[in-house]
Amino acid sequence: MDEYQSQVVKAIATLKEDLPTLFKKDISYDIYRKDIFFKDPVNQFKWKFNYRIIFWTLRFHGQLFFTQLYFDLHDVEQVAPDMILANWTVRGTLRLPWKADLFFNGYSNYKLDETGLIYEHIDTWDREPKAILKQFLPQSET
Repeated sequence: MDEYQSQVVKAIATLKEDLPTLFKKDISYDIYRKDIFFKDPVNQFKWKFNYRIIFWTLRFHGQLFFTQLYFDLHDVEQVAPDMILANWTVRGTLRLPWKADLFFNGYSNYKLDETGLIYEHIDTWDREPKAILKQFLPQSET
């Protein structure tokens, strides 16, 4: 196996290990370039320092606002020579009297440079952020 492919194997193994626990503990940052670009439906930024902050923020807000919060990782695979795709579901229960449930699916598209390091991470969600936030509102009795 060449050096590039062994780095890709390492990246996939690291993602499989890190993502399911990202709301509980920090991830490993050695598979990412220092100038990593991140984008999801509500955030967009560059640089590993900011990438570290977004994961810290996810853990902090997860513990503050949720009694339960899970990142269910369904699959991580190399879908092209320079791309890894992760499919996942976020689900949880908000710390509210009506115990609102949060649930949405998404996928993360990771692009790899010529050394096999991740230089871009784009998240796509199965619904708009406004639709996700509506899950927090009390459900009317019908």
